[in-house]
Amino acid sequence: MSQNYFLLFVLFIYGCFETQIEDAQYSFFVAGHIYGAHGEGKNNIGVHPPFKDKLDLIRDNESIQFGVFTGDLVEDGKDENEWDELDMDISYIGKKIYFAPGNHDVGNSTKKAIYQRRYGKTYYSFIHKSDLFITLDPNMDKWNISGNQLKWLRELVASKSGEVDNIFVFFHQVLWWKNDNIFKNFELNSVSGRDEEINFWDDIYSLFENTNKPTFMFAGDTGDSDVGYMYHKEGNIVLIASGMGGGKEDNFIIVNVNKDKSVDFDLIALNGSDLNGLGRLEDYVLP
Repeated sequence: MSQNYFLLFVLFIYGCFETQIEDAQYSFFVAGHIYGAHGEGKNNIGVHPPFKDKLDLIRDNESIQFGVFTGDLVEDGKDENEWDELDMDISYIGKKIYFAPGNHDVGNSTKKAIYQRRYGKTYYSFIHKSDLFITLDPNMDKWNISGNQLKWLRELVASKSGEVDNIFVFFHQVLWWKNDNIFKNFELNSVSGRDEEINFWDDIYSLFENTNKPTFMFAGDTGDSDVGYMYHKEGNIVLIASGMGGGKEDNFIIVNVNKDKSVDFDLIALNGSDLNGLGRLEDYVLP
């Protein structure tokens, strides 16, 4: 290859790399069922081992500005040692990590007291670069978002949705699942603590549907079975589940918010050498 052609080739590659960086306004990652597999002999030191092996990928990626753990952060929320181990892994990542707690974390009064002492509120919101981020706690009322939490959520959405470009909502349980709707065959980790009927579709989904803003809802109670993820888009709402622990489809998701405020995803496979081995998240098709 002549020097001129080589120089053009280098400039082309550099230009593509620069464009990719400029287009990605910011990224964050979402990971569910953080402690991984459960049961006798499965207690991990910190996060699920295949996820721990990928922490450098998160730490060293400058475009990833923060992360969200969507519940079951530890196997036993009463064990302070498990929380200490989790904190060490988060410290290694070196980036802000937000929690949307699961039933293993805050499923009874003892666990919840420990969690709140260490980390604060179980539901809250923040704005990042004109996008609204909301974490919810369905553990408070049998998978329902009710009482003061629902009042707070309605007031938040009414006051902030008109000012933002995208809305991101995080919780642990796969709230859109029902045993008689289109998601009935999606395999959950558990329906523990679920009321016979919950208010997701009537009160939560409809609330965000009425904003007409692109809304992305993430649940984290999957992955301990063979099924590790799902994606479903309808209207302005995208429903995403992600998790780890089953040893087959373990994953986490990198969310990219581009300069034009469009959103795309990288589905990161935790098992094997191919990070893209699970394909595209958006190609998921309901069974």
